[in-house]
Amino acid sequence: MNFNELADESEDAEHSPAERIAAASRSTWVSVFVNLVLTIAQVVVGVLAKSQGLIADGVHSLSDLVADFVVLLAGHQSKKDADEDHPYGHQRFETAASLVLGMLLLAVGVGMLWSAARKLEAPETVPVVHIAALWVAGGALIAKELLFRYMLAVAKRVKSSMLVANAWHARSDAASSLVVGIGIIGNLAGYPILDPIAALIVGFMVTKMGWGFSWDALHDLMDRAVDEQEVQAIRTTLLETPGVAGVHDVRTRKMGDMIVVDAHIEVNASISVEAGHDIAVVARQRVMQRHRVLNLMTHVDPWSRPDLDHPASIAPAPH
Repeated sequence: MNFNELADESEDAEHSPAERIAAASRSTWVSVFVNLVLTIAQVVVGVLAKSQGLIADGVHSLSDLVADFVVLLAGHQSKKDADEDHPYGHQRFETAASLVLGMLLLAVGVGMLWSAARKLEAPETVPVVHIAALWVAGGALIAKELLFRYMLAVAKRVKSSMLVANAWHARSDAASSLVVGIGIIGNLAGYPILDPIAALIVGFMVTKMGWGFSWDALHDLMDRAVDEQEVQAIRTTLLETPGVAGVHDVRTRKMGDMIVVDAHIEVNASISVEAGHDIAVVARQRVMQRHRVLNLMTHVDPWSRPDLDHPASIAPAPH
């Protein structure tokens, strides 16, 4: 089999950028609808039922709604083709969107903490909530958990870290709705202080999640490498390319949900420059077919075996 035939060999290709963007758009619009309905229901009923916890949960849903539009904007920007100012494309708009999501969660969480703390300073002012608040909290819990499972399934299928972040954002609302529901039950059972305590717990949950997303996105913007398991998989694909005798200095950096790779490959020192180039081209094609690699830059190093008098030569690909 020559190198051209090898390059055309079928591989288990990842989802294309267009498929990932389409999946992100569909799931995000579903999230927009759910969060819009929940925001209105939670805030309105929270005010009427005098439940601070439910109002806090409604503000959290509102932050989800804003986050959804951030994701849609990032998806629109990241699908742009590479240009002179962005030779590797615009995939890092996704990382920037994850950073914005994290900072948004941080801001919402701090606001919840401040509001709940003020209520706890004057527990005698905490009113008894109406039972309608409990029904809305339960409905929100079910809706958010179903939304989380749907969005996470889509995110894993298309391998989008931005969608994973948004899915877990939905799960944080599901968890917060559970806490709020417990607080409302306690309030109705004769312990009014449990409602602002529930709001305080939700604030801590949101703040912690916002910090995690912001920190991860910040590291990705600073060219953090992918995990060692994925690096090893890329190294294995390079080593399995016919004509590649060794691989070293494999370096990776994240570009949104894609990866940019630099690698040194070793080829037989006795072959021509053209043959070595053909090997490098095939190695690059194989890696980009099998992995979520945006670009692979290869450096070809000569390799020789002193113990072999007549090293096997590799013929260049026909042109």
